[in-house]
Amino acid sequence: MNDYERIARVIRYLDEHHTMQPGLEKLAGIAGLSQYHFHRVFSAWAGVTPKDFLQCLTLEHAKALLHQGQNVLSAAFEAGLSGPGRLHDLCVSLEAVSPGELKRGGSGLNIHFGFADTPFGDCLVGESERGICHLAFVDGEGHDAALDDLRNKWPEACLRRSDRIAGIASRIFEGPRGNNKAPTLRALVKGSAFQVRVWGALLRVPPGQLVTYGQLAAAIGQPRAARSVGSAVAQNTLGYLIPCHRVIRETGVIGEYRWGRVRKRAIVAWETSRRMDGAPLAEAIAAAPDSQN
Repeated sequence: MNDYERIARVIRYLDEHHTMQPGLEKLAGIAGLSQYHFHRVFSAWAGVTPKDFLQCLTLEHAKALLHQGQNVLSAAFEAGLSGPGRLHDLCVSLEAVSPGELKRGGSGLNIHFGFADTPFGDCLVGESERGICHLAFVDGEGHDAALDDLRNKWPEACLRRSDRIAGIASRIFEGPRGNNKAPTLRALVKGSAFQVRVWGALLRVPPGQLVTYGQLAAAIGQPRAARSVGSAVAQNTLGYLIPCHRVIRETGVIGEYRWGRVRKRAIVAWETSRRMDGAPLAEAIAAAPDSQN
């Protein structure tokens, strides 16, 4: 079991039991690690301690209760949020393939690919001369199935395994170091004009924020196209890079995710915890993603 699978098990448990405020001993047992090892692994993964991460989940729950008219501020935690992690905005420029290129299935295109470790499990990344054209998390079907999916997406392209992919994944998930600016990345996508508009709107949703399908539809000037927007979101082949994980249902429910609901929940909580890094509790409540939007 890798670190993501251990953390995903804990996330699943916290989804159902966070109101019980489980302690470090309980969470470490669920992960199958010693308390010391679990604390170290979790802090490295999330950028905050397990206690602070649990606090973020509690804040989300508090926001929902406040929208229901309940007074939960009196029960708020006294401690503020702090941690070494800092979330950054990825600057991604989208380029869409032409209809002719789409029909040719990537003929004449060289795609360098490779598997890389991320905070959310292994992923498969494909990069062409014109930008990143594939990013998918490896699910239960394994690496071979993930590679088959890439081949199916670009059936006529020339695929070549490359060691440089680990560095690309590092730029995507680790962000800037020191005084360096956030990385600027190019992406090559296959989709209709409508899908590309939806994906472009997704890139404008800040980390740690959530948006509904209806709000996304309004953002592209088609407020009645929420269902079509949902279909476009589901067709995204650049997981995390185009942040379809930031889209929720109108009811506030996190909803399904192409690469697993638990992984989506993990990414959202990870972004939220880093966005609120260092914020006092009162500010964190005000800044927490509105789960009712």
